[in-house]
Amino acid sequence: MNVAPNFSLKSTAQQVVTLDTLLHNKLFLVLYFYPRNDTPGCTKESIDFKDYYKIFSALSTEIVGVSNDNLTSSMNFQKKYDLPFQLLSDHDQKVVKEYDVLKEKKMFNNKFLGIERSTFLISKEHNIIREWRKVRVPNHVKNILKTLEEISHV
Repeated sequence: MNVAPNFSLKSTAQQVVTLDTLLHNKLFLVLYFYPRNDTPGCTKESIDFKDYYKIFSALSTEIVGVSNDNLTSSMNFQKKYDLPFQLLSDHDQKVVKEYDVLKEKKMFNNKFLGIERSTFLISKEHNIIREWRKVRVPNHVKNILKTLEEISHV
């Protein structure tokens, strides 16, 4: 198992958080990276996490989303959709690089660097239990829950 890179980022709760603070009193962390606040795919993914938040909590799992949008944008996104978990701003792109989710993308024949939708399931010991890359939103959250239930023997 790979060890998850530690980080220190500002959250929509206006606090600086780390892996340790996010995993405090939890067995697992779902760390999901999404390209941009308030876009169709990112909104759907975040609402899916919101809809299953109580089940994740019952499995002693915290959820947190990371984008490179600024904190104000993330706070507005969280408030607009009443997301019950924190969003983190990685505006300087340090963490997205450490997790290797900053990838070259192409849109309208223009190349740019952007976040590849990715999710990491991390244990209290900071081990990456499972990672999902190039995520497709439909059924993604259900697949994470299935993995959690399997490792939790629920």
